[in-house]
Amino acid sequence: MQKIAAQLRRGISRQLSTGTLGRTLSRQFTRQSSLDPRRNKQRFSFGRQSSLDPIHRSPDQDDAVDLTVPENLDATMHLLFMACRGDVKGVEDLLNEGIDVNSIDLDGRTALHIAACEGHVEVVELLLSRKANLDARDRWGSTAAADAKYYGHTEVYNILKARGAKVPKTRKTPMVVANPREVPEYELNPLELQIRKGSQISQGSYQVAKWNGTKVSLKILDKDSYSDPDSINAFKHELTLLEKVRHPNVLQFVGAVTQNIPMMIVSEYHPKGDLGNYIQKKGRLSPSKALIFALDIARGMNYLHECKPDPIIHCDLKPKNIFLDSGGHLKVAGFGLTRLSKLSPGKAKLAQPGADRSNLYMAPEVYRDEIFDRSVDSYSFGLILYEMIEGVQPFHPKSPEEAAQMMCLEGKRPPFKIKAKSYPPDLKELVDECWDEEAVVRPTFYEIIVRLDRIVSTCSKQGWWKDTFKLPC
Repeated sequence: MQKIAAQLRRGISRQLSTGTLGRTLSRQFTRQSSLDPRRNKQRFSFGRQSSLDPIHRSPDQDDAVDLTVPENLDATMHLLFMACRGDVKGVEDLLNEGIDVNSIDLDGRTALHIAACEGHVEVVELLLSRKANLDARDRWGSTAAADAKYYGHTEVYNILKARGAKVPKTRKTPMVVANPREVPEYELNPLELQIRKGSQISQGSYQVAKWNGTKVSLKILDKDSYSDPDSINAFKHELTLLEKVRHPNVLQFVGAVTQNIPMMIVSEYHPKGDLGNYIQKKGRLSPSKALIFALDIARGMNYLHECKPDPIIHCDLKPKNIFLDSGGHLKVAGFGLTRLSKLSPGKAKLAQPGADRSNLYMAPEVYRDEIFDRSVDSYSFGLILYEMIEGVQPFHPKSPEEAAQMMCLEGKRPPFKIKAKSYPPDLKELVDECWDEEAVVRPTFYEIIVRLDRIVSTCSKQGWWKDTFKLPC
């Protein structure tokens, strides 16, 4: 039976080499883009693997001997298969049929990657003559030259180097795993993230990209952070929180790249920007809009505070960390960024003393490096609600540093300049309680939601406004 199988393999190989089978399949072949792995749903798993793949085959193993022709191979997989076999004529016939020389599989591997891994000099030269991309990288960041070097194919390596091929430094990320089965469920293939043309990934920044056709926001880890254990631990902590939260008023986590450099966090993108910019453009918000926005924030924060087993204390709630979605609702973001030391359930302290003195939404106990609880977020919420009602930051036009000092050290609170009849009196009372100096006075977000709902209902009945339930634009 084995002899029959071997004869069949040799026969199919000869047919592919002479082009007879290739011609019968020519109508099925379509030119594939080397930039879009989604068009090809298969992974090339024959022969040697990428030099940076976590699971390595033995370099001494001759996989090509045992290769069989799988069924239902698409155009790209045929090309990769022939490159793995070292079948020059077969590769040439497929390229003549119109197959893109830079077609990739799900792992981003091209025929040049495969031929370099196997050390097939003639196939490599043929692919290069057809303008194969010398520096194409697979999902692990490896190039054909790196693969040739790893597997000891000196002649292939020299050919690629002579053409100007680059060998990337094999630098592992701090979160790389030894076994692919340990890769987190949220891990994304960086090849699926499409950066706008002419735009490079700038580390230590936020950037807009496309993931499978959908716009997303990228947060790229700064290159200096890879050698800093505290930064990596903070990155891991943020991912741990993002992975478990799901709520309509909390920014949606899409996934992350942790097995490749640069490491990044991917979240949903909101083109309408943040609440800070919105207030800056619109100024004072109508009572109805301010209430709807306040409810959105309170619901998102209540969800975070009710997370089990421990509440998620935001500790950096401010308009810049609240985003407006396309439906006109707000989503809380930026939680998990402030590093806290948990002292007991619900009690925490800043991991490193020295709070940002320019953050005017910071509660007094955080400003003074004292122990605090989740009520610090209620304090921030009160200032945000005030800003929506007044249309300006607290104590404007004073600097944020001056305003924060006045509120946290001197105990002052910004005055309401808008006429009392322009907004429900219960709303001012809620703001006063939220920013109270004493943490025990501040209401929980569950209580805030109940009171806001009551205010909306009362105002609707008394005819304060007609557009209470209209979505903000």
